[in-house]
Amino acid sequence: MTNLLCVDNLNYWLGSLIILIIAAQVAVIVYLAVSLKRRKRPATNTVKSHFTVQNMSVMAILSALSFVLYMWVKFPLPFMFPSFLDMQISDLPALLGGFALGPVEGCLIIIVKCCIKMPFSSTSCVGELADLLIGIANVLPAALIYRLHKKKKGAICGLIAGTFCAVVVSLFTNWLVLIPFYAKAFGMDAVVGMMKALYPAINEANVYNYYLPAAVLPFNLLRCLVCALVTYFTYKPLSKILHWEQASKKKKTSALPQEPTPQQTVGEQDTPDLPDSNANEQA
Repeated sequence: MTNLLCVDNLNYWLGSLIILIIAAQVAVIVYLAVSLKRRKRPATNTVKSHFTVQNMSVMAILSALSFVLYMWVKFPLPFMFPSFLDMQISDLPALLGGFALGPVEGCLIIIVKCCIKMPFSSTSCVGELADLLIGIANVLPAALIYRLHKKKKGAICGLIAGTFCAVVVSLFTNWLVLIPFYAKAFGMDAVVGMMKALYPAINEANVYNYYLPAAVLPFNLLRCLVCALVTYFTYKPLSKILHWEQASKKKKTSALPQEPTPQQTVGEQDTPDLPDSNANEQA
C-alpha cells in the first residue's frame, strides 16, 4: 500500500491547508462585516463573552456529542451512494450550538470534533480537513443569519443558506482535494472500482462527471437537510437547556428581595396615620 505520508502527497496537504486558511479568512471577514452593520452596543470584551464558563460548558458537551456522532453513529447507503460515503449527522450539535451561543462557538465545535477524530484517521487527516471545511460552511451562515433574525423565518433562511454553502464546498473539496488524494494514495483504478457497482459506465476519464453530480451533490444535500430539519424541530424544545445559565440568573434575581424605591420609602414615612372614620361615627 502506498504510504499516505510520503513526500509525493505533500501537495494535497498544502492544498488542504490553503483552502482551510482561505475559508477561515472569508469567515472572519463575513463575521466582522455583519457585526459592523449591527446596532452599536457598549464595548465589551468579546473574548470573555465567547469563553465564559457557561459557554465553555455547553461547547464541551456539544463537542463530545458531535464527536460520538462523527466517530460511531454513521452508516453507508450502498444502494444510493458509493460504500465509502457514510451518512452521519455530526453537524447537528454544532448547529444547535451556533443557534444558542453564536457562530464562533458553532464553528469551534466543528473544529474540536475534527481535531479529536484526526488521531484515528485512516486518510492521513485529509478526510477530516474536508469535513471541517464542509461543517464550517454549514454552521457559519446558518448561525450568522439566525443571530441577526431570531425568528422562524431567520432559522429557515439560515439553514437553507448553510445547506447550500456546505454542498458547494463539498463539491470543491472532492474535486480539488479528496479524489486527487485518493487517486495518488490508492490509484485511480481502486477509486473507480469502488463505484463500478453503482455506475457501470464509469472510468478514469469520466470519474468526475459521475461522482460529483451523482454522488457528492445528492449525498451532502441529503445529509445537510437531515441536520437542518432535526435542528429546526429540536432547537426550541432544547433552548432552555442550552441557555441554562440565563435561566439560573433569572431565578437568582427573582429570589432576591426587592428593595423599595425612594418614592415608596418617602411616602411611607411622610404619610401620617389617619384616624378610622367608622370609629369616630360610633363615638
